[in-house]
Amino acid sequence: MTEREMLLKKIGTCKFAVTDIDLFLNTHPGDEKMLQKREEYAEQLKPLIKEFEDKFGPLTKAETGNTWSWVKDPWPWDLEG
Repeated sequence: MTEREMLLKKIGTCKFAVTDIDLFLNTHPGDEKMLQKREEYAEQLKPLIKEFEDKFGPLTKAETGNTWSWVKDPWPWDLEG
């Protein structure tokens, strides 16, 4: 497994844990132990994402002021013919 794949796996694992705990907290909002766990995973995630992006580039698209500008571009079927 390459270093890139290992980092992606670690990032995916932490993101899954944060999302799963978020879902749990939807029905148990007062659970302090799980709130703390969520923060721990979120804090573990930050340096992993930074390391990945420093070495391999961004994980997500960069936000530009107008995120809906893609709608104005021609669609693939508009270019045919």
